[in-house]
Amino acid sequence: MTNTIRRRAKAALAALLIGGAGPAAALDLSLPSGARMTHEDTTDPGSYRLPIGNWTLETGLPVRRVEGRVTRQAWRIPGQSATTLQLMTPLREQIEAAGYTILHQCPSQTCGGFDFRFDTEVLQGPDMYVDLADFRFLAAVQQTNGGDALGLIVSRSASAGYVQIIRAGAAFTKLSTSAPEAPPPLAPLPLAPLPLAPLPIELGGLADRLDSAGHVVLPDLRFDSGKAGLGADDIESLDTLAAYLAARPNARLVIVGHTDATGSLEGNIALSRRRAQAAVDYLTGHGVARTRLSAQGAGYLSPITTNTTEDGRMANRRIEAVLLPDP
Repeated sequence: MTNTIRRRAKAALAALLIGGAGPAAALDLSLPSGARMTHEDTTDPGSYRLPIGNWTLETGLPVRRVEGRVTRQAWRIPGQSATTLQLMTPLREQIEAAGYTILHQCPSQTCGGFDFRFDTEVLQGPDMYVDLADFRFLAAVQQTNGGDALGLIVSRSASAGYVQIIRAGAAFTKLSTSAPEAPPPLAPLPLAPLPLAPLPIELGGLADRLDSAGHVVLPDLRFDSGKAGLGADDIESLDTLAAYLAARPNARLVIVGHTDATGSLEGNIALSRRRAQAAVDYLTGHGVARTRLSAQGAGYLSPITTNTTEDGRMANRRIEAVLLPDP
């Protein structure tokens, strides 16, 4: 049987059809209106490290290695205001309805945040975008299809939603895409608006990252292009850093600012230093001695993703804490 991934570019609905070697293998995932495929590739034979648990300092990332045909796809949903939970929930329901068993699912910080993201296979930008503070992951298998495995990541930027799906196994053949020229109208996928929950940043996770890797991205710090202000609200990651330093009286940190690649290098280094200094000022205002902190700016010299898209530029505008050796 021919296996297909079919996207219907319809006024109210986009659909992804992944077919398998038998009727039980068919998987039809309906995405919100306007979803556009940004990437598709197939490796045969290939290998996929399917995450089946959260990243921890003790275990790293537990994975199940799946061999066979591996197909990777990414989708961008422009103008999408739905939360990652709203994006994930209908997809999870459809995956379960297709006979898959959910092995693992988690939101960003429970998954392991930065460490999970960079130990998991993610397509490069601009095809796929993952906000370190706002993504969800799901792993599933379909035992009736010879162990067919599926890894799903959803995330979003300020202007779009993103979906990545990787399917691996030996029981399905080559995938293809098609879209009908004149599709009948379908009802839009209902997505009830939900409030954004506060970002949970646990002291243990941040402390583990600093102690093990020596640096950590502060995911709840966001800057507009050309701006360095933090605002007047409490910032959980900086509050966590203050608690970390209070518990470790000999620890010292360099706070490093990073920018996107808009403008001159000299200007961006100065801007990134001002952003880092704003974080240092926040910490000293919460009881941390200034002698234990310094602010530096890297400008655009250390990007974590592409600077050719707005989503990538937003991700590159960030603050990192770097742990120094004890004096």
